[in-house]
Amino acid sequence: MSDLLESVPNFSVGRDQSVLDALGEAFGAAGVRVLDVHADADHNRSVFSVVADPDTLVEGLASAIAVAASRIDLTRHEGVHPRVGSADVVPFVRFRPDDTRPELAARALARRIAMLGVPAIGYGELGGGLRPAAFRSGGLERLAERIAAGDVVALAGPDRPHPTAGVVLLGVRPPLVAFNVDLDSQDVGVAREIAAALRERDGGLAGVQALGLAARGGAQVSTNLIDIDATPLAAVVDEIERLAAARGVGVKGSELVGLMPARVAAAAAGTALRLSGFGADRLLEVASGGEFGQE
Repeated sequence: MSDLLESVPNFSVGRDQSVLDALGEAFGAAGVRVLDVHADADHNRSVFSVVADPDTLVEGLASAIAVAASRIDLTRHEGVHPRVGSADVVPFVRFRPDDTRPELAARALARRIAMLGVPAIGYGELGGGLRPAAFRSGGLERLAERIAAGDVVALAGPDRPHPTAGVVLLGVRPPLVAFNVDLDSQDVGVAREIAAALRERDGGLAGVQALGLAARGGAQVSTNLIDIDATPLAAVVDEIERLAAARGVGVKGSELVGLMPARVAAAAAGTALRLSGFGADRLLEVASGGEFGQE
């Protein structure tokens, strides 16, 4: 796996299976391996976890983004998740600080995106540390104004969003965990209150982003753990349960979006089982390199 790169592109489609199939086919035709697809109808969004060598990954992402730009029309898009692009967010994941390949691949992809007439806007390590939320605030119309004013400058591509495909937020970032918690309530206001108390920028937990949304038949707290070492996943769930209980609401269930690093899962399991120092190396499939535990 050491020669592979991972990307986790988020596309603004979660209801049209034909488009999801076309995205998967674009990756497959280029030789990219799709590890996971998470599609959500309420968010109207899909998250693909894909890996390949750098050149193959750029080729597959360019093909999939072209499919998204031609098949997903933001002017007719509806969904509870904020978005500014048909291929809304395309991150390359940097697992080692000294690995320069993610940035090189991202910049090569930016040039391919520009050929579609779509601006590629850098975020994360390509955008001064800014997160996608910094560009989504105010929606695509506000972002277009910021681009026109020179406040936001694309890595490559035109100086205005594509009429129907918007922009691509293209980044390099460390691994993160996207995790949603469903409340036993229909009150989205409660979910928003909990999200505000939870997220770091409002004085909550370190490395946690959160939104309160209506999804999966009720109110949902949608989180991103952008620093997986700052706050354990189990602590996030515990805090949501505490904040919900204080408002007379229970937790109905949870949802992992995409994949998570094994050490995050191991830490959560260790907390639940009261196993101090339980790490990914205690998982059979990890310790054996996948040799055991396969059916």
